[in-house]
Amino acid sequence: MRGGSESLNSNKAIAACVHEGLRTADLPESAVQAIETADRDAVGLLIRDEKHVDVIVPRGGKTLIERISNEAKVPVIKHLDGICHVYIDADADIDKAIRIADNAKTQRYGTCNTMETLLVHQDTARAVLPPLAEIFRGKGVALRGCPRARLIVSAMNEAAEDDWQTEYLAPILAVRVVDSLDEALVHIARYGSQHTDAIVTENYTAANRFLREVDSSSVMVNASTRFADGFEYGLGAEIGISTNKLHARGPVGLEGLTTQKWIVLGSGQIRK
Repeated sequence: MRGGSESLNSNKAIAACVHEGLRTADLPESAVQAIETADRDAVGLLIRDEKHVDVIVPRGGKTLIERISNEAKVPVIKHLDGICHVYIDADADIDKAIRIADNAKTQRYGTCNTMETLLVHQDTARAVLPPLAEIFRGKGVALRGCPRARLIVSAMNEAAEDDWQTEYLAPILAVRVVDSLDEALVHIARYGSQHTDAIVTENYTAANRFLREVDSSSVMVNASTRFADGFEYGLGAEIGISTNKLHARGPVGLEGLTTQKWIVLGSGQIRK
């Protein structure tokens, strides 16, 4: 464990408690160690120490994680961004779509599985965008839309190119109207961060194609992106959500070259 200067004393106290517990259980104290310096040079040494360090799990801001990813010689488990999408299909149930999109954005703003971009098929845009815009307005969410979205909801601000590739972690949402599922898939492939993406549809073929072709760690049908969570998946506490594709160890056959992808099939569920 190595924290920043703002958490140094807290980490020392936590490590002391853990060491006491290890002693009580007749386990070696050295099983858990805290690096008791805020010197950033220590990070550089740690992430290059292939002899003693098996894996780094960076938790912090984008600048920190980018540095670790670029400089580490030790394997890194990380996600850099949570640019999550909800795509409302031509065959979506409108009530489900509104409920899911609202929850995916507003249940919590500062999490990596919060929706940052809403994609809406042109055939459902006029039915779904005005009521959603009213809900978001009431919750203080600023909308940044493409020209077609702004024709439907004039109160939206104009979206810039950067809005499609920004993890806001705030009450801000980018909105784009698309012609087809194909266009939605292209958008997600270009701008997504391979974290969590969802489709709202009653079309079995469209749902299955979305599950197959969206290359994210969690892909969902008719459920809020907020369910992408270790506890919600029944895995217990987590230290992060990885968007990596991990290397294999030992004999490398087809199974060793296959990574996990979480599939969530819902019927309108939202996280409370």
